[in-house]
Amino acid sequence: AGLTPQRLAGILRACDEGSIDEFMRLAEEMEERDAHYASVLGQRKRAISGVAPVVEPASEDDRDQRIADWVREHIAEHEGFSALVEDLLDALGKGFSVVEIEWAHGQSWTPRQFIWRPQPFFQFDRETGRDIRLRDEADMVDGVPLVPFKFLTHRASLKSGHVFRGGIARVVAFGWMCKAYTLKDWMAFVETYGLPLRVGRYGPSATKKDVDALFRAVANIGTDAGAVIPEAMRIEFVENKGGSGGAMPVFENLARYIDEQTSKAVLGQTMTTDDGSSMAQAKVHDGVRYDIAAADARGVSATINRDLVKAAVDLNFGPQDDYPAIRLHIAEPEDLEKLIGNVNKMAARGVRFRQGEVRAKLGFDDPEEGDEVFGETPAPAAPALARQATATAREELAEVDIIDEIEAEMAEEWQPVMEEMLGPIEAAIAEAGSYEDAMERLNALGTLPVSGLIDALVKGMFKARSAGDVRDG
Repeated sequence: AGLTPQRLAGILRACDEGSIDEFMRLAEEMEERDAHYASVLGQRKRAISGVAPVVEPASEDDRDQRIADWVREHIAEHEGFSALVEDLLDALGKGFSVVEIEWAHGQSWTPRQFIWRPQPFFQFDRETGRDIRLRDEADMVDGVPLVPFKFLTHRASLKSGHVFRGGIARVVAFGWMCKAYTLKDWMAFVETYGLPLRVGRYGPSATKKDVDALFRAVANIGTDAGAVIPEAMRIEFVENKGGSGGAMPVFENLARYIDEQTSKAVLGQTMTTDDGSSMAQAKVHDGVRYDIAAADARGVSATINRDLVKAAVDLNFGPQDDYPAIRLHIAEPEDLEKLIGNVNKMAARGVRFRQGEVRAKLGFDDPEEGDEVFGETPAPAAPALARQATATAREELAEVDIIDEIEAEMAEEWQPVMEEMLGPIEAAIAEAGSYEDAMERLNALGTLPVSGLIDALVKGMFKARSAGDVRDG
């Protein structure tokens, strides 16, 4: 309340020096008083808190698998896990966030609930400005260190530098203040020029009492919607031309411009909040830009693994060389309509796909036996291109079958054909007494009988040509 440019500058200077109280209260009020800022900031938080956590074991070892199962049961599936993520993401606006862990101690140490603590409960060390310390009477100047295994401290990595200067609230604070002035002036303008001017007229014989009655009637007619006045008096409504001038769009355009800049600072885009763009464009951006959401998810996962998972594992299983990890995987948005269109085009050209993979892209499960299904309609008549491709494939298959038959028939007759040519050679070798004698006998054979082999080859070639195989040309 009562924020001025001078006061805002003083709040930011005090925050730079480590006095964060007023800035944190300002950041809180910005969320409470500006519907647009609260909406886009909540949208960015819920983009992460709505993701189902996945627990990754440290290794395939049985002990690591048991530890991962314990983390999954007591942390990832905790009823307050989503709220924990949103409370940690309060750091987006304010630079940092602290959540206290309330442990339940029985057979094991398990987190009972997670309690968000206001930022003014904490301060940063004066030496480095990086360590978060709890404000306590034990040390009113520097505060006391946080109790181990008791708090989760998340820092928004939006920019380099001190954490308390890295929140989105610092980026949009000036614009938020200007928008507040704009709305105030807009309301004053509407109050002045939004209603017609009421003019009361009285005659020369009217008394002071009559004039006073007429004034009260004119003043109250806007709320009472009725008045009683003497017959000699009348009330006129004069249209106020000032309300239809160029001042009205100035307020709206300035407020809209500031909202657009706020959307860019928080979401990285304006399509889903300000531009009124088509649904296809908005789906591509999916509310929060993918790279921003992925960075938020990595940051929150790292905080939970460092301050909660490690603490829980150490308390229940002792220190480990490697620890299980909770991951919040942000799926990159896809244009499913374009994907299915490309699949159909490629399938028409003969590219084959696994139905399970296509269903997974669309978020559908494979139907099981006994499920009621739809979509099993008869295939339509093949287009001309498909029919031609099918016919060509059948012709090639028939050709291959005929050639195989010819080759098989020739192979069955190889023995009598080859005996005519190889018989004299085998006899010459068998009758020879030495290597030199065998060579002399082979040289003396002269021309071998090959008429049977030639005849078989000619028959095979003729049959192949008759079947349409002309590859020997």
